[in-house]
Amino acid sequence: MEGENGEKKSVVEGSIQGYESLHSLLEANLKPELFQEVSRMLLGLNCGSPLGRIKLPDEAISLSSKHNFDLQGFSFKADKEMTRQPRITRVGLIQNSISLPTTAHVSDQKRAIMDKLKPIIDSAGLSGVNILCLQEAWMMPFAFCTREKKIWCEFAEEIEGETTQFLQGLSRKYNMVIISPILERDLSHGETIWNTAVVIGNRGNIIGFHRKNHIPRVGDFNESTYYMEGNTGHPVFETEFGKIGINICYGRHHPLNWMAFGLNGADIVFNPSATVGELSEPMWPIEARNAAIANSYFTCSINRVGSETFPHPFTSGDSNPAHDTFGHFYGSSFISAPDSSCTPSLSRFRDGLLVADLDLNLGRQVKDKWGFRMTARYELYRDLLEKYVRPDFKTQVVADPALSKKAL
Repeated sequence: MEGENGEKKSVVEGSIQGYESLHSLLEANLKPELFQEVSRMLLGLNCGSPLGRIKLPDEAISLSSKHNFDLQGFSFKADKEMTRQPRITRVGLIQNSISLPTTAHVSDQKRAIMDKLKPIIDSAGLSGVNILCLQEAWMMPFAFCTREKKIWCEFAEEIEGETTQFLQGLSRKYNMVIISPILERDLSHGETIWNTAVVIGNRGNIIGFHRKNHIPRVGDFNESTYYMEGNTGHPVFETEFGKIGINICYGRHHPLNWMAFGLNGADIVFNPSATVGELSEPMWPIEARNAAIANSYFTCSINRVGSETFPHPFTSGDSNPAHDTFGHFYGSSFISAPDSSCTPSLSRFRDGLLVADLDLNLGRQVKDKWGFRMTARYELYRDLLEKYVRPDFKTQVVADPALSKKAL
């Protein structure tokens, strides 16, 4: 990449030739009127207008400058109604990289990540966030690529463990619900490990938890070496600020998983994730946005950032050479609305906090307009699925009779 005078400039790993996101690249290189039209096509319109921005407090902005994290704020509105007041919930999404090399002591790594997140969480609290969601397994490196048990299993902790206790104080301080995805050690069931999201209430209480429904077995995602599919179903947690579901990472590739949270009444479904560019980036802006449209709720997508290098090389079972890094976690956290509008994404390489006001009335308004729930044929889907899970399932294929004649 060249500067204005032709000198060579270094490009930050994970950037798009120096730009933090696709949106920032387009804004810097298109004329304003063209950029506005491109934004409309890429991000949609919220109730017929471009998505509005919200003014965040100076204290929050100061923290983002001091600690070098991306901070953005937006507002999703709904149409005014005669019988209901607006139901505004302010959400926050945090994406972050790890803080120390993966060779450091487990306790030091975990503490360093908590220290890094503290000012970002403070920024969310100062910004008046009601519900805050952290990324998948935020309290550790995403070491499941290595298939090694030693060291990495030591990051697992009980539901009431040290990271939960750390966040409970902040939830009480800021009157904020916090979703904390951790590696759980289940002492009640043989010390089994789970991939779990703990829901901490705005009074510091533990509302409940949800365990990851779908476990990947693709590329370096060797997670089934550590934990298996969860056993908590599709719970929706009723909080003071709305009903929320948590579709952890790989579950976003499964439309029925998204649907189940909607059937259980979710207003917002969070998707805390850890995913890398070569594998999933073309899917990233599509799946959660499509789920928001199909299920008439808001979706909040969070992905970690940075590259993590591990002590011992590992392979992917694809004939490629052994390597010691998963690849680049590309961040790009964003929020989608049921009317198909969405925010620009956070940085592809920096820590970040995305804040947004969501008028939850929009969900019912979209249901009334499009009638997706009313026109769905759940009884047909039920009948097919009941047959499909049986070993004697036969596909409903109607063959062209001419095919058999041609064979003769």
